[in-house]
Amino acid sequence: MTTNVIKIERVSPRGGIAEEPVWSAKGYCLGDPKFGAEKHHAKNSVFVKTLDEAAELISKGFSLRMVGKGQRASLVSPKGLRVVRA
Repeated sequence: MTTNVIKIERVSPRGGIAEEPVWSAKGYCLGDPKFGAEKHHAKNSVFVKTLDEAAELISKGFSLRMVGKGQRASLVSPKGLRVVRA
């Protein structure tokens, strides 16, 4: 039985400030690992509408754009993320 993803969090948030996935009109933003050092470029972004879809891509090596209050968004690798399920 698969459970729903209720949140994705950064394992070690910068400055101890909680971070959450960036949401835009296109959805959650992820970086495709096939682009290597250029996965952070906007042209290489992949967008999904749900946390479940984001978690699936993270399990395949995609990085997730995260942001905390007063911080600039950054792309976080899968090993720096924790997926929390219901």
